[in-house]
Amino acid sequence: MAKISKRMKSVKGLVDKQKVYALDEAIKLAKETSTTKFDSTVELSFNLNIDPRKADQQIRGALVLPAGTGKTQKVLVLTNTKVKEAQDAGADFVGGEELITKIQKENWFEFDVIVATPEMMAKLGAIGKVLGPKGLMPNPKTGTVTMDVAKAIDEIKKGKIEFRADKEGNIHTIIGKASFTAEQLKENFTTILNEMRRVKPQTVKGDYIINITISTTMGPGIKVEIN
Repeated sequence: MAKISKRMKSVKGLVDKQKVYALDEAIKLAKETSTTKFDSTVELSFNLNIDPRKADQQIRGALVLPAGTGKTQKVLVLTNTKVKEAQDAGADFVGGEELITKIQKENWFEFDVIVATPEMMAKLGAIGKVLGPKGLMPNPKTGTVTMDVAKAIDEIKKGKIEFRADKEGNIHTIIGKASFTAEQLKENFTTILNEMRRVKPQTVKGDYIINITISTTMGPGIKVEIN
């Protein structure tokens, strides 16, 4: 069993696991308990009262964080019809079947997001089993299968994130970096919380959001007041 450093012990001691913190206090604690030498990612976990086995309770979507993610996303656009538009919009990689073959044969993954025009989707099926587990398969619901590639690229570069409920009814996402100001993290948190409420399935009875936890990379989880 790995030894816990004195620094980690002191950090964990700052957080009361039984307490549910007001948002401002939770964000302050998250920044204080970031112990990594690099700029930690600030993560958010929602535990939802949903049954993802039911088709109408499979929550998935995307949104642009107003303060961005703090991360530069490399975008691959797969298209035969919008090559120049994608290049002009600042895509990092643009191509068609040759790039699908490159992923398939060379295990090439020097990108973070794939945007595809609709005519490419049938061809993408060949590597669906590779892209799916990595969360890279383009999807119309998240705006990554589209003819408006310029808009898709712009949103991703500005700080677009995708979210999806796992089989336990949890959603894990990010709200920025530990170096962000408290206001930036609060703005991103509020945007995501509002979106979670907006996509609440009508068939859910009782409390929908069971709890919310905020943390930084390798930092302790901090429970946040929902209201």
